[in-house]
Amino acid sequence: MKVKLTSTAIFFLLLLSLAACRKNFDEINTDPSSFTTASDGSLFNQVISTLVLGWNEQFYINNEILYKQTQQAALTKEAWGNFTLGTEEMWSNYYGALPGIRELQKRFAKLDNSPGVQNMRAMLKITMAMKTFKLTDIFGDIPFSQAGYGFQNLDYLHPKFDNQRDIYLSLLDDLQWADENITESAPNVEPFTSFKGFDKLFNGDMKMWRKLANSLRLRHAMRMADREPDIAGPIIKEIIENNRPVLVGYDMTSPVLESACLWPAATGFKNESLSWSFREHKNLRMGSNIWHLLSDNDSASGSGIFDPRAYIFFETNNNSKWASYPQVPVATTPSEGGIPYGEHRDQTGSFSIKGETCIYSPFNYFVIDDINYMPIILITGAEVHFLKAEAYFRGIGVAVDKDMADIEYMNGVNSSVEWWMKVAKNSKLPLSGMTFPEMIPIPSNLKASSVLMRYGSWNAATEDQKLDFIYTQWLIDAFRQPWEAYALARRTGRTPHEGAVISHYRLPYPPSEAEYNSANCAAAISRQGGDLPENKIWWIPG
Repeated sequence: MKVKLTSTAIFFLLLLSLAACRKNFDEINTDPSSFTTASDGSLFNQVISTLVLGWNEQFYINNEILYKQTQQAALTKEAWGNFTLGTEEMWSNYYGALPGIRELQKRFAKLDNSPGVQNMRAMLKITMAMKTFKLTDIFGDIPFSQAGYGFQNLDYLHPKFDNQRDIYLSLLDDLQWADENITESAPNVEPFTSFKGFDKLFNGDMKMWRKLANSLRLRHAMRMADREPDIAGPIIKEIIENNRPVLVGYDMTSPVLESACLWPAATGFKNESLSWSFREHKNLRMGSNIWHLLSDNDSASGSGIFDPRAYIFFETNNNSKWASYPQVPVATTPSEGGIPYGEHRDQTGSFSIKGETCIYSPFNYFVIDDINYMPIILITGAEVHFLKAEAYFRGIGVAVDKDMADIEYMNGVNSSVEWWMKVAKNSKLPLSGMTFPEMIPIPSNLKASSVLMRYGSWNAATEDQKLDFIYTQWLIDAFRQPWEAYALARRTGRTPHEGAVISHYRLPYPPSEAEYNSANCAAAISRQGGDLPENKIWWIPG
């Protein structure tokens, strides 16, 4: 960390002097001599831009490890062992963003407590929480309370690793503060006016920021509920029973379809790492586990498909047949190849060419090649409904109420299906302009109701199976958030799977941290019982 923080500090000081603003995640080329500092808004925009998934993170972590562990897809060949390229990138992304966050915290501390300034503080706290939760949920204990201050205080060039429990409690407090201190109709005056102009998540809509804060509180309180029920329960109770604003997917019979996402075209960047990570990796296909969650049978014609998300997430093989790769392959399993993720498919007349050796169903080409309209998902309203459904079903923070659990569950299914269908409807390939609807028509009989005909709680044979249905639909909804599905699988041990239950619980720390922050890293490893995937992080039961 010493080198990373030092180089980051140098870059940050250069940023202050040259003021290279990234208003839309693209540098605005202006005369640097006309600026003496970077604005608060431009620094915040830089922090928001680091929510974009990294190239190596998608390749080496998501595609090579997490999809296999969650069984949201199948890995046909383990060809890449360089996962440290991914962990290094995740680590440097977070700690590279921290100096900007700490600088903003320092600046905000000098401002008044006007509603607009409080909103600015809240937006920063929420963004910081999102980034920190994601990193600690992958690694466990991480540098936090002392991290990011190296450019302000040399004593913090080797920051200590904070206990994950302490990090969680601190972030949950910050999110509560944000909810309680956001003013949705704050006066449109400086410095808030300029600052919110850089908001690429919600365009200054403070009600949505409050909803994001409480949705994250609900997600992470539930994540720690089996470890700290006395702390998690009251948080969940306060949010649900006091009707704190959260993201809404469905309002009984009406779609709302709220979410927190980075939408590339609207934000001003092209998510080129998305297509690259699949084109270069090549080895992900539809696995038998998720196929059996989307189809009643293995018919190659797709006659058993009851879930329209099958058409959104995957497509047929080179012979226009639906074929899943065995989640647990055997020696006689045919090998897979082809070119289903090649750039040639984004040309008129070439879309159906996937290579003769592409015998299993690949990811849908629109999902992996639409670099403009396919969102980077942070959290959806559907997930919030599934969180509430679990809380009511298990009596976590609220009294057991199976009827309310069923209502929230159905809201989750309805909103997930309709949200994904809306995304597909608006999806377009970047070169040819071919649209999803014209290239992949979804049968009109497939909709949320067809999913509920199979996965409605009334179809469950036991109460336990009803809970399994919640986790099943939650897993499907998180198809493009394998890190969140990974958290769900580790926490519950009950997500659908073939073969052994997940026993992969974390990723090892990147080698650079062990080298440059060796004493603190070694202490954290010792405290957690090791640095291997089978070592559970704090909130995992058992």
